[in-house]
Amino acid sequence: MNSNSARRMADIAPFHVMKLLARARQLEAEGRPIVHMEIGEPDFATPQPIIQAGINALQKGYTHYTPALGLPELRIAIADFYQSHFGSQIDSKSIIVTPGSSGALQLVCGVLINPGDEVLLTDPGYPCNRHFVQLMGGVPKFISLTDANNFSVTLEELKQNWTDNTRAIILATPSNPTGNVYNEKDLTLICEFVKSKNAYVILDEIYNGLVYEEQQSSFAGQFDNVFIINSFSKYFCMTGWRIGWLVSPESFIDDIDKLAQNIFLAASTPGQYAALSAFKEESLRVLEDYRKEFQHRRDYLFDAIQSLGFRIKSKPQGAFYLYADSSRLSSDSFKLAESLLEHANVAITPGKDFGHNLAESHVRFAYTTSITKLEQGIAQLRAFFDQAD
Repeated sequence: MNSNSARRMADIAPFHVMKLLARARQLEAEGRPIVHMEIGEPDFATPQPIIQAGINALQKGYTHYTPALGLPELRIAIADFYQSHFGSQIDSKSIIVTPGSSGALQLVCGVLINPGDEVLLTDPGYPCNRHFVQLMGGVPKFISLTDANNFSVTLEELKQNWTDNTRAIILATPSNPTGNVYNEKDLTLICEFVKSKNAYVILDEIYNGLVYEEQQSSFAGQFDNVFIINSFSKYFCMTGWRIGWLVSPESFIDDIDKLAQNIFLAASTPGQYAALSAFKEESLRVLEDYRKEFQHRRDYLFDAIQSLGFRIKSKPQGAFYLYADSSRLSSDSFKLAESLLEHANVAITPGKDFGHNLAESHVRFAYTTSITKLEQGIAQLRAFFDQAD
């Protein structure tokens, strides 16, 4: 850290996986064939109708600012999507288009958190959440999760961790890194309890759409104390377009508008026009094929890594991750990840990127590469472990 940097930077941790990714890229440049299971973005290309819509927007000169809350047509399209897919009645005025889901989280934290407010987070969980809380002067407080409850917060755990200073809880369904999907009944009880405390739920649904055996659902519009964060990055395969959205309680819209104007003014205009085509039938057909392929990969990898000595109690129902217990193979997940990269040419993510709880004993596998590559990676891991024995 630069000695002249603001003190808050001492609390911002880098992604440890980025060190591994940089090393993986170096090895690839040297001619090593690395199998990437560490990267949390779809390997699929953005569906062609979306790409063409972005090209059309550029050719038509749609390159100027949109309103800070987003392109009106896109806000309406998102509201219509909630109605058609989830039966949720949402006023498009409650939808804010943002530069990725991180832009949405920044807005929520900015309008909600006062210095000293406690915000409950899960451990393991997405690391940026705590950094945004801290950036606004909030105090992250962690609830340690285990596979005993499928890496989900229970109502009893929530009550045990709640204090008079608690302002909000951030949850994800499906989640990163575990892929767990909250039971609708349990999540309803959590939202009702938080509402009774005059507090808020910030619900990350960015992997919404990437759910497998269970029925697709969303909590958007169900409670007036719930902020929903979503994105075109994961299910819609638009990571580099940097378009996300927020569904906000109506009472916060004016403040969010004001804050968005001052932080980023507006999301990418061509990206917003491209996103309009994400809801067209020809795009959704492609995305459904992608979802089925992710499920196929999950089923293969779930069995394959357990045959190597990793342990997973139950098959995750969403996202594109497997969060595996690696304690039979190593007492240090980061050293294990380094070793697998250097000697097996396989890149995975160590648990320390997702918190402190279970960090040394868990690793994350991302099935964001082809079955052929996954099979190659498993063969290389098997050879490594067989040689170690």
